[in-house]
Amino acid sequence: MKILTLSGSTRSNSLNLRLLEGIALFFPQQEFIFYKKLDQLPLFRAEDDKYPWAESVLEWRKNLKDCDVVIISIPEYIHNLPALIKNALEWIATSGELVGKRILPITFTPHEPRGEKAMQSLCWSLQALDAQIIVQLPLFQNEIDFNDDTTLVENDSVEMLIEGIKLLIGVN
Repeated sequence: MKILTLSGSTRSNSLNLRLLEGIALFFPQQEFIFYKKLDQLPLFRAEDDKYPWAESVLEWRKNLKDCDVVIISIPEYIHNLPALIKNALEWIATSGELVGKRILPITFTPHEPRGEKAMQSLCWSLQALDAQIIVQLPLFQNEIDFNDDTTLVENDSVEMLIEGIKLLIGVN
């Protein structure tokens, strides 16, 4: 199964990206694609959503089309989803790559209750795009540790994450 992962953070040493990389270590039999070019998409303007599209838009759409499922991990910026993700989602509003696509949205924020409004906003956007949200996972940085750069220390939060991925990919 081809799993496309998206980090909504623009930080070079993003904890959201580290989390996504850590997830992949639990599922070595799956093909994970870490899409790291969202920042190369032009700012969405409806009048630009026509032929000829920017190469970055065509590549973004192809990556979504070619994957089986999508995992999106985002921080919360001013009680909302990051502009990086919002812009990327706007570029597929008319092309339909997420219609029926199985999605796992994750908020990965410093501590509870942060992330609630960002998750709500992300889910509203995904629903507007007719994506199939399998489960929502609010995760908190104060509850997840890494052994090294990407290896997740197993605990209840990580177990919940693993179970969410299993639901997403249809593995028991």
